Amino acid sequence: MNNRNRLTTYILIALVLGIVAGYFVNAYMKPNAASYSDIMSLVTTLFLRLIKMIIAPLVFSTLVVGIAKMGDTKEVGRIGVKALGWFVIASVISLSLGLVLVNLFRPGDAIHAANMMPAIGTASGIATSSLTLKEFITHLVPSSIIDGMAKNEILQIVIFSIFFGTAAAAVGERSKPLVDAIDGVAHIMLKVTGYVMNFAPYAVFAAVSGIVAAKGLEVLKTYGVFMGEFYLGIILLWIVLTVLGFLFLGPRVIKLLAELREPTLLAFSTASSEAAFPKTLEGLERFGVRNRIAAFVLPIGYSFNLDGSMMYCTFAAVFIAQAYGIEMSLGTQITMMLVLMLTSKGMAGVPRASLVVIAATLTQFNIPEAGLLLLLGIDHFLDMARSATNVIGNGIATAVVAKWENELAVPVRQDWAAAELP
Repeated sequence: MNNRNRLTTYILIALVLGIVAGYFVNAYMKPNAASYSDIMSLVTTLFLRLIKMIIAPLVFSTLVVGIAKMGDTKEVGRIGVKALGWFVIASVISLSLGLVLVNLFRPGDAIHAANMMPAIGTASGIATSSLTLKEFITHLVPSSIIDGMAKNEILQIVIFSIFFGTAAAAVGERSKPLVDAIDGVAHIMLKVTGYVMNFAPYAVFAAVSGIVAAKGLEVLKTYGVFMGEFYLGIILLWIVLTVLGFLFLGPRVIKLLAELREPTLLAFSTASSEAAFPKTLEGLERFGVRNRIAAFVLPIGYSFNLDGSMMYCTFAAVFIAQAYGIEMSLGTQITMMLVLMLTSKGMAGVPRASLVVIAATLTQFNIPEAGLLLLLGIDHFLDMARSATNVIGNGIATAVVAKWENELAVPVRQDWAAAELP
């Protein structure tokens, strides 16, 4: 068993043991469940902070080296346009699917019939500040790259790296020593990634056991139908994304999904697509995507192509409206979808980002913000599904862009962390 398969096995074992341990604490050590959950959250937080620690230097170094070795600003622009074109199409599909399914299943009707809604006016505790067009545009460019890296603002790091890499390519031979040094940083960060990933099974166990200990399995029973319908929607979205990938990649899309298995499982277990970023990058390169494409498209996708989160936004917003007996016309729902197309961008890295976006959207359409309380108890379990979907969506998007650029090679089996960046 190679190291990748061994880590995947350990994560699966940790997932199962976490459920068992969490159930035991919740059922037989109820008075200590809250403190146990707090202790487990420390382990999860430590792992996620380790991940955040490596993302900024990893994105910067790999992206700068890739662009510097392209040497053509027109090529950078062409790849960027193709990536954004795919992201827009995927966003429309994700948002539309969520809208169709929530109207088909109408999960909020059962909540309304049982009169389980929180009282209108009850505070949800979720910030409702929306992201305006002006704020979004100004947010693209960092006032300081140090500040952007400190806050792990991936989109800002990407913008700075594009300028830096393009300038390095324009300078030519005089920039070669610096580019080589940054290339060395990239390889070091890949090795650090390997070290950090050794902690993944412990983080998975802590995350799952902590949430089950605090919430219990009863919360899954209460909202079982809603969660089942949402997970069915996620499965349908996976199928749609896979079919789209098949149209461009052919049967190799199955191999791609196999390469993304480990980061998808990691994102699902930790409810964080950010935690899976390094492993997603690794899987794409094993699949045959050149580093300069993967290191460029994938970070942008983390801000513009969160397919699972976008589907959840429309699904959850209309669910809350249904729970309060608010009927929304087709035109209003389409308007909401267009609003979410904007407000969902750039939300990567924000804790409970989907809830923040939904909160901002509810206030714009006169839907009680208190309805968010219906989702808080199960949001972690929903976040697991949408985080995994974000990984799949971004992996397929990056591979398709590489195919369009004729940069999708036949992969050579190798230790990725020791591979030479092109």
